[in-house]
Amino acid sequence: MTVQATPLAAVSLLAMLSACGPIPVDQAERVCLRDAELARAPQTDMSVGIGTGSGGTHSFGRINMQISGDYIAGRDPAQVFDDCVMRRSGETPQRGLGEQPGWQGRA
Repeated sequence: MTVQATPLAAVSLLAMLSACGPIPVDQAERVCLRDAELARAPQTDMSVGIGTGSGGTHSFGRINMQISGDYIAGRDPAQVFDDCVMRRSGETPQRGLGEQPGWQGRA
């Protein structure tokens, strides 16, 4: 018994494999900035509100906190950034973390 791949299956396989490939270094720098921010400090978000309706007054609150393993391990955000860019693009960053637009921490 022989199995033949259909052209659609071959195209689908190529599309999936290309999604796993490296991305351009400038795109990797933008994506990896978030990893560096999380290595510098935990990110928190808090929401509080009050609503009224026929059932009376209701209050709600939400706290969201993100802590990375890099922060817990005390890794340098600049090293986290460099490693992330290399892993995603296969190249070293074109600009260091301190030169990235939007970076507000200390590298």
